Parts: sequence; structure tokens; C-alpha cells
Amino acid sequence: MDVRTLCLGVLSLGDASGYEIKKRLEDVFSHFYDASFGSIYPALNRLQKEGLVHCETETQAKRPDKKVYSLTVDGRLTLVQELNNLPGRDRVRSEFLVAMCFADLLSAGQIGEMIDHRIAQHHRQASELAERETHGAAAQRFVAGYGRALYEAAAAYLENNRYLVESEALLAQVDSDRAGGRAGDRAGDRTGDHSGAAD
Repeated sequence: MDVRTLCLGVLSLGDASGYEIKKRLEDVFSHFYDASFGSIYPALNRLQKEGLVHCETETQAKRPDKKVYSLTVDGRLTLVQELNNLPGRDRVRSEFLVAMCFADLLSAGQIGEMIDHRIAQHHRQASELAERETHGAAAQRFVAGYGRALYEAAAAYLENNRYLVESEALLAQVDSDRAGGRAGDRAGDRTGDHSGAAD
């Protein structure tokens, strides 16, 4: 689903300015969709040209005029058509998972700190969504509950399986220390040989 369709969806909840659309996205969609002002306003301009949204300018005292967008009949029909399409697969973009792919290059301490931070983050996001489940429309409570379940499951997985990457890092550190120790012993032996030859 693109930003264009998302803007239509937000406007189906009520008229809004570009800023208010962004705020609604942060309130309702923030845990599964991210849209910047840089993508929202071009999308609104296209929707207006296509006759899918209507724009009125409201005068504000001592402030710039505000553009308020509303959904047209064609816009609502277009939204319903888009929503009837089978959703594509979810796209996961995670810097944390990229780091874990190369966990063998990190120390056990670094890995543990990353995992602790991610678990705390998941618990915090799950708590925020649990709060949203207590109010709002049934659809919004459903979405909040789905998001909460995902964060709770992710936190539980990290807590139960962190040993997989942490133990590997510890073993790699032990091997590295042993290799360093052997190299030091060989260097000491060579130094001793040279000393003996000099005598």
C-alpha cells in the first residue's frame, strides 16, 4: 500500500490538514507504517489533481493559512477498491537483525547490550499498544492488539534464544584469546633462541 492510499484512508476518518494527517499516522499507524511530510504533501497534491480529495484554505489569525483536505466520493470509491486488493507481504527493515547476521564479528558484551536494548524497546512498544487497545474503534483495537502480540512474541524470542548468538561470541572470544596466547608463546620462544645464539 502506498502513501497515496494511506492518505485516503486517514481522510476517511475525517477532514484534516497535512500536519494532522501526519499526526494521525503517528497515533494509529506508527508501529507498522512510516510516512514523512516529504511523501505526504506530494501524495495530497496528486490526489487533489485526480479529484480524489478536495482542498479548502482556512484563514488563521497570526498564522499561515491552513489547507484542509476532505475525501470526495471518487476518493472514497478509490480507497475501497484499493483495500479490496489482497495485501502484499509485510516488509521488514531492521538494523538490529542486520547486526545479528554478523554477530560473529561482535563481542558478547556488545551483543548482550543490543539484545537488552531491543527487548526493552519491544516491551515499551507493547505497553503503548496495550493502552490503545482500551479505547477507539474495534478496528483500531484489533490493529493495536496485533501489534502488541508481535512485539511480545519478538521480546520472548530474544529472551529465550539470545544464547545462540551470545554463546557463539563467547566461544569466538575464547578461541581468539587462545590464539593470541599461542602467538605470544611462539614470540617468546623466538626471543629466547636469539638470546641463546647471542651468548
